[in-house]
Amino acid sequence: MGRVTETITGLSMSPPEFLAVLAALALVAARWLPAAARPGVTVAAGAVSVLSAAVLGVVGVRWQLLPVLAGAALALPFALVPLLRRERRSRRAPWWLALPGTAACLGLVAAGPVAAWAFPVPVFPAPSGPFAVGTRVVQWTDPDRPETFTADPDDRRTVVVQLWYPAGRTPAGAPRAPYLGRTEREARTVAGALADGAGLPGFLFDDAARARTRAVADAPVADGGGRFPVVLFSPGSGGARTQNTAWAEELASRGYLVAALDHPYDSAAVVLDDGRTVRAATASTGDRDADERLAADWTAIRAADLRFALTRLEGLDRDGTDPLAGRLDTGRVAAAGHSMGGAAALQAARQDARITAVIDLDGYPHGPAAPDLHQPVLALTQAVTPDTDPRYLPRLTEALAAGTATSYRLTVPGAAHLSFTDAPLYLPPVPSLTGSLGRAGAPRLVAAATLAFLDATLRSAPGDPAGALAAHGSLTVTTHRPDGG
Repeated sequence: MGRVTETITGLSMSPPEFLAVLAALALVAARWLPAAARPGVTVAAGAVSVLSAAVLGVVGVRWQLLPVLAGAALALPFALVPLLRRERRSRRAPWWLALPGTAACLGLVAAGPVAAWAFPVPVFPAPSGPFAVGTRVVQWTDPDRPETFTADPDDRRTVVVQLWYPAGRTPAGAPRAPYLGRTEREARTVAGALADGAGLPGFLFDDAARARTRAVADAPVADGGGRFPVVLFSPGSGGARTQNTAWAEELASRGYLVAALDHPYDSAAVVLDDGRTVRAATASTGDRDADERLAADWTAIRAADLRFALTRLEGLDRDGTDPLAGRLDTGRVAAAGHSMGGAAALQAARQDARITAVIDLDGYPHGPAAPDLHQPVLALTQAVTPDTDPRYLPRLTEALAAGTATSYRLTVPGAAHLSFTDAPLYLPPVPSLTGSLGRAGAPRLVAAATLAFLDATLRSAPGDPAGALAAHGSLTVTTHRPDGG
């Protein structure tokens, strides 16, 4: 069924869906055609409409096509009745009586393509690096850290981590990994939780739940490429480990190992190995000072999760039985995150000298500003607007200025807060929501800027990273000298 359901590039619809729209339009238009043309158009359009509906019934009808099928169903009887009565020359109803029904049917049919365009099945950009991409999911429990979100004194902190890594060649036609979860059930659970968090009906995220990425699950690790530098990733509050999949796949195709965390009770929904689902338990109070204290506490938990994940990755690299054993360069590690995840990355770097670089994707620096950062930082931000928290840039500037390494703040024109995630791939292209960089443009830009920084800081690539970064937006460089000047 793969080719039948594959989306036509630029249309956000599969071939049967596209045919259903064309057939519905023809049925609606049949009433207005000359008498001689009406029978042939009606029969052909009716047959195609019924066939398309049958195919969609087998492969699955997306909610976007329901108004199209409804419009066709309403138009079909009015188109067929004259033919069944053999009244080809019978008088038609006055045009002014038929016009409201035609307009209603056209509105229903048009709603389908508009909805498919606004909420498409996400099509992930093809990674541009020399490696194919593999992915796998692991679950780790920290025996030394109690779970503070529950009252059970024996409960220990558990994180679910998705790894993207450079992979070897996979068989032609190998199925690509699903987007939001390892199974259809997990994907639908996470999609529903993300919709709930955004205050939207769950069905709007159905296509994100059925999407496939560019990676292959459990693909063999690439033979070449030496050891892979490690990039830890923390999603935004109420987000999911997969929310930056396009970014992670691009980095993995360039030889990096990306480890993205789900933070139980903070991520939208975390499905554990035993089948339990842990939903978000964090919520703001509406009081700015109280919310800042809560955010600082949650950020500290996330930072500890990142540090724990790095420890487990070090152990995985030493495990002679794991496919990634001996392939991880845990001496070259970047901590990255979006929104609150960016704050967590900054805090983790303050606390852990094993982290050698930081990437903050539009994240407010929650938590203490001490000790000073000793790692280079790349902060990607949207442009400041009247709606921007007035404390944001001063806090971010303070954090970067207090560091002892060269740091970069890149303001990306046309970006919104969700531009730094996969959201532009499957949400409506509303500038205030997903920015104006285009569906694939935003993920590509964020990945390109990230790679320019990582190659310079983790791989000591020649040249000044400022030149590459400045190509993507307005760049501010904070440079520190040994004398503190």
